[in-house]
Amino acid sequence: MPVITFKYTDLKDLGIDMEKDELIDTLPMMSSDIEDYDDEEIKVEFFPNRPDNLSVEGVARSFKGFLGLETGLPNYPITPSNEEVVVDAEVAEIRPYIAFAKIDNVDFTGDKLKYIMDFQENLHWVIGRDRKKVAIGIHNADVVNAPFKYIATPKDANAFVPLEKDSEMTPDEILTEHDKGKAYAHLIDSFDKYPLILDKDDQVLSMPPIINGELTKIKEDTHNIIVDVTGTDERAVNQALNIICSSFAEVGGQIKSMEVKYEDKTIVSPDLTLQEMNVHVDTANELIGGTDLNAEDIKGLLEKARFDAEVLNDNEVKAIIPAYRVDILHEVDIVENIAVQYHINSVEAKLPEINTVAYENDWFRSESIIREAMVGLGFQEIMSLMLTSEEAHYEKMNQEEKPHVQVARPITIDRTMIRTSLINSLMEFLEDNKHEDLPQKIFEIGDVLYLDDSKENKTVSSKKLAALICHSTANFTEIKSVMTSVLSNLGYTMEISDSENKTFIEGRVADVEGVSEKGYVKGFFGEISPEVITNFTLEYPVIGFEIEFINK
Repeated sequence: MPVITFKYTDLKDLGIDMEKDELIDTLPMMSSDIEDYDDEEIKVEFFPNRPDNLSVEGVARSFKGFLGLETGLPNYPITPSNEEVVVDAEVAEIRPYIAFAKIDNVDFTGDKLKYIMDFQENLHWVIGRDRKKVAIGIHNADVVNAPFKYIATPKDANAFVPLEKDSEMTPDEILTEHDKGKAYAHLIDSFDKYPLILDKDDQVLSMPPIINGELTKIKEDTHNIIVDVTGTDERAVNQALNIICSSFAEVGGQIKSMEVKYEDKTIVSPDLTLQEMNVHVDTANELIGGTDLNAEDIKGLLEKARFDAEVLNDNEVKAIIPAYRVDILHEVDIVENIAVQYHINSVEAKLPEINTVAYENDWFRSESIIREAMVGLGFQEIMSLMLTSEEAHYEKMNQEEKPHVQVARPITIDRTMIRTSLINSLMEFLEDNKHEDLPQKIFEIGDVLYLDDSKENKTVSSKKLAALICHSTANFTEIKSVMTSVLSNLGYTMEISDSENKTFIEGRVADVEGVSEKGYVKGFFGEISPEVITNFTLEYPVIGFEIEFINK
């Protein structure tokens, strides 16, 4: 999870004068975790749902509310800069969205420059999905001139000096020769043109999402900046800009808006419009448990959470939410903030009033039978996380990426989606254990999640069984025999048909269906293709199957 580092003196400069021991005891009460500390600085971990706390300014803002030093909405005035950004229609197919802001009177002296760079990279992970969804650029505003242009440029045009270099490179050269270019080339190298941000005189500010230009490099004596945020998700782009602008404004930065002109619309950026949401007193008391809060109590706690609040009646309070609080999606999120400000440790523990008689779920009884059958065939069970990444789930498995459930605030870049298959998790397990003796025979019974618009929560879960075998002579005949034994032991009749599953070797893979009185299964089995095996750095043949259980 994101970890930020700051000195105790940084909080003191921001208005929080607290002894080290008291600070270390108090910070975890506001949904954080102390990773490490010494006599000068502290490392604090925040959950990804609070990207506004990934800067020391954001921490101070939240902490002041928690301590009652400052309550209610912070005021961040915006004045027009009378400058504009013109968006070329050609970027719509590459990175279609951009948000811009000017911020004057910033301070980058001391450790502040390092802090803002760390803040930027944390937002790239938490909101930007490692720049795929959102990329952020921060520039010296005093060396460029409006109006600005966001264009799609040919690969060999508009050469410029990239950050930390001393000679010009074309966009294509940056992707193939520059360290940052090679690291993030996969985000744009499939397009015929690349995005660039230029000023009035065609000076290059940035090549998003890859790298900024050396021209606009931020230094300690920089006082006025331009922030650009580009991406593939308009909502996420605007959220990232709001968080950055609010953080700078917290320490005296003066936000100036800019007009972003698309072909069909003009948007004023940033937009710090407040959000409103009602919270019910009875709902809050029920969800927190052990509390007897009234409307006035909740109003006060919301103000400590840096919201404004208005009592509507005895059972309803309107919460007015700042634009940087991008985690507030539901009334439950408001209740969570109330609980934090009330202090979780102050909630009285008590036993539930309802007694129940427990019994084993039917599916878990079935799981035991499946597990017994697999162990009887010589397999060892593994248990992996439901979270994985698009790279491991699709790219490394030779599969086309399909619509799937994404993690809005991923903890790490390799846990960005919820799986729809188990096979790649088993392949990752083999990769991690390739030093062990062969043969290796592993299986997993686990849940997967699909998108389904017909459901209330737009998703549906399903149970799957998958297994892999790795050794020097593994082949199609062996896995077919295993598949037959598994389905037979579970009471299913088996039918197989041709398959075009790209994870497997063509002609050595089959689709399978099984039918029984309780329902049916469908899936596939075969020999994993050499390309997939290589993608997971394995050296021996791998065979496997996966089936999905569908109840009648």
